[in-house]
This record gives sequence, C-alpha cells and structure tokens, in this order.
Amino acid sequence: MTASPAFWDKVARKYADRPIGNIPAYEATLDHTRRNLHPGDRVLEIGCGTGSTAIALAPAVADYIATDLSGEMLEIGRERCRDAGLSNLRFEQAAADQGVLPQGPFNAVLAFNTLHLLDDLDRGLSEIHSRLAPGGLLISKSVCLGGPLSPFRPLVATMQLFNKAPHILYLTAARLRERIEAAGFEIVDVQDFNNSAKRPYFVARKR
Repeated sequence: MTASPAFWDKVARKYADRPIGNIPAYEATLDHTRRNLHPGDRVLEIGCGTGSTAIALAPAVADYIATDLSGEMLEIGRERCRDAGLSNLRFEQAAADQGVLPQGPFNAVLAFNTLHLLDDLDRGLSEIHSRLAPGGLLISKSVCLGGPLSPFRPLVATMQLFNKAPHILYLTAARLRERIEAAGFEIVDVQDFNNSAKRPYFVARKR
C-alpha cells in the first residue's frame, strides 16, 4: 500500500473506537460469509484492521489467520482476541500485495474494505489466488468509488498531500469484478447488503 504502516498505526485507536456505520449491513455480511465457511476450514483475512470481523467469524472455522499492514491495528486485534478467549485465531503483520502473506493452502481468503486500498491490485489478487486450495473462495466486500465524475477524488487527493488519507483505487463494481475474474476466479455470488452499487460483495471461486 502507498500509505506506510505509520499512517495506519496513527489512526488505529480512533479507528477502533469508531462505531459501525450500518450495523444491519455488517451483520448481513457476516451471516452470508458464515454460510460460505465450514467448521474444518482454514481461513486467511487480509486487511483485518482491529480484528472485529475476525473475532466474529473465527468460531465458525478450524483455523483463522488475520493479517494487516499496521502493527497497532494488530495489537488491538490481539487484545480483543484474548478478551474473547479464541484459541484458533492469530494475527500476523503482512501486506497483501508484497509477497509476504502466510502460506496456504486456505479454504477461503476474506478481504473486507481492503481491495481498493492495495497498491498493486493485480499482484494482490494473484497472491490470494496462489494461497487458496483448488476451489477455494475469495470473499470480498469493497468500496468502489470509480467513475469519471467521482466527487471524492479532489477531496481525497488534498488529504493525501497531508498524509490524512490512504492510497485509493477508483474502481467501479464492474471493473473490480473484471479484475477478480482476470486473476483466475469465477464469481459465484454477488450481494448488495448496503443497497449501494458502490459496496459490492463478491464470492469468487478459484478456477
């Protein structure tokens, strides 16, 4: 990612304290994801942040590794994991597009609110593909701010000049789907839990 770990370390505690904006959509995302997981699965999450999703989903599988670029985010995740008493969940510092992800095979890789932050999306998708077992699933929910008239670009660009915002890929949902498919996946399910085409949820199977 273009933003250094220091950027995410700086905002980690505020990020942890921020309430979930759309609880019904978040719960629907978790429920649908659980339906695609199995008790014996080994799962990798990229961009796990402070671990809320990992802690919610880890009880549904055998082994769960949650990764993030930020050491401070991971420390918060570890604190929460200890409080939850989960023994099958661990946190590791790793970027998703730099060849350092934990080795597979995994039955599923989860990427929530992360793909649009990758410096090199195609490399990241390739690495995810390589970590999955045959027929394994990439389950993602991404922010898609693409389009020629995106109103966010000038504001984000200004914030980036002062290290107040991370690198962002401006992709449409259709373009993101194309990139996922080009990386060797078949899209098998599409959902819209936020009632917005700008936050598509994809379940993609490794071909």
